[in-house]
Amino acid sequence: MRLLLCLLVFLLALVDAAAWAADAAQHTGCTCRNRDGSRHQLGAVACLNVDGRRYLARCEMALNVPNWKKVQDECPAAATTGQPAATPAAL
Repeated sequence: MRLLLCLLVFLLALVDAAAWAADAAQHTGCTCRNRDGSRHQLGAVACLNVDGRRYLARCEMALNVPNWKKVQDECPAAATTGQPAATPAAL
C-alpha cells in the first residue's frame, strides 16, 4: 500500500512537471527590444549598436527572459548601409 501511494505521488508530480514544461515552451508573446524600441520575435537576428560597437545578435530566451545573444562581432555590409542587398539581374 505504501509503495502504491509513493508511485501515485510520483506520477502526479511527473504529470504536473510535464504540463509546466509544455506551458513554458510556448513563449508566444515574448519579444526582444532593440535600442530604438523596435520589437523582434524569438529567433530573429538583428544588427545592434551598443556603446559604439556594432554586432549581430539573435533574440533568445534565457531563464524565462528574452534577451539578445551575440552571434557575430560585426554586422554584414547590407545591414550597416541601411539599404537592401542588391539582387543579380535576371539573365
